[in-house]
Order: sequence, then C-alpha cells, then structure tokens
Amino acid sequence: MDQATYDRMQGMLNKLEDIKNSQASILDKINHVITDLFQHPDKDLEKAMESAHERASASIEKINEAIDDYEIKFNKAQQE
Repeated sequence: MDQATYDRMQGMLNKLEDIKNSQASILDKINHVITDLFQHPDKDLEKAMESAHERASASIEKINEAIDDYEIKFNKAQQE
C-alpha cells in the first residue's frame, strides 16, 4: 500500500470515529433530558426523547459496523 492510500484510509477511519463520538455525545445529551423528565414529567417530550434515543442508538450501531468493515478492508490493504 502506498503512503497516499494509507493516509486516505486512515483519514477515513478518523472521520468515522469522530462521527461515532459525536453520535455518542448526542445520545448522552438525550439521556440527560430523559433523566430530567423523571422530576418534571412531560409525556410528549418523553415520547420524543425515547424515539430520538432509539434512532441515535441504531445510528451508533451502524457506524460501528461501518468502522469494523472499513478496518478489515484497511488491514487487508496494508498486507498487500
């Protein structure tokens, strides 16, 4: 693997990790709102946050899958 390809692929992995970290931060913020709703209930907001939590969790799972797949591709390319 040439240096340009290595740098490009490593950069892509870095971006994917950044996306995952950003999504995890969003999930953490949603959890804070959900926790606050225990003391100040609001059914509509609870429903919206539960839905947002589900989507954020699914997004993190998809990002993790993409990272795993890309890391395999990256590792194979390094061995060639």
